[in-house]
Amino acid sequence: MSGHSKWSKVKQFKGAIDAKRSASFTKLAREIEVTVREKGPDPGMNFMLRVAIDRARAANMPKDSIERAINRGSGADGEVQVEALRYEAYAPGGAALIVECLTDNRNRTANDVKHLLSKNGGSLAAPGSVAFQFDHKGVIRVEKLPKDRRDELELALIDAGAEDIKEEEEETTIICAPQDLGRINEAAAGLGLKIESAEFEWISKTPVVLDEINGEAISKLIEELEEHDDVQSVFTNAS
Repeated sequence: MSGHSKWSKVKQFKGAIDAKRSASFTKLAREIEVTVREKGPDPGMNFMLRVAIDRARAANMPKDSIERAINRGSGADGEVQVEALRYEAYAPGGAALIVECLTDNRNRTANDVKHLLSKNGGSLAAPGSVAFQFDHKGVIRVEKLPKDRRDELELALIDAGAEDIKEEEEETTIICAPQDLGRINEAAAGLGLKIESAEFEWISKTPVVLDEINGEAISKLIEELEEHDDVQSVFTNAS
């Protein structure tokens, strides 16, 4: 029986991995579709499409799946197009949430997000009632700046338009205006920095400190939201 039990656990584990992998491909494909529709299908002229394709390749998304997503974004196959939605919400403990989605069915997504919030002690907020607590920024994460070049590199990035540079334990975070994301990304690459990610994020102006109970509750809520196929990103001011 122990052998059977072990195999059962392996199958369950593999199934969970495959489900997450499939969900990841769905989200990546939708991201590609939307960036193509907004800025065109040429990665050379569409920086965010280059970022989306790089992210898809890093996740080992098949080449033909990437190409199909580009075609769908161009409207070449006549399928229902994906649209971007943003929901503002409150979480347990009064923390704020911004939930960014990409969906081909607005009603389904709205109902599902509302259900997940209600189930986990949260609630939808009126548009604008949460977003003012955040700044929308371009965020580039690169390898940790070498100590012997840190000052030189930081000055070069600031000259290129970076608004803030934060040294984390494992990496360096560069923050800029959303419209400068492509330019700062190219500047960082030109300085020889290894770029881990480049994307738009909602950064909290004033973090809200939660107790342990509410902290665990919001962690569970965010995890369930992020597991939903239509949800691309979740941002919070909880700390």
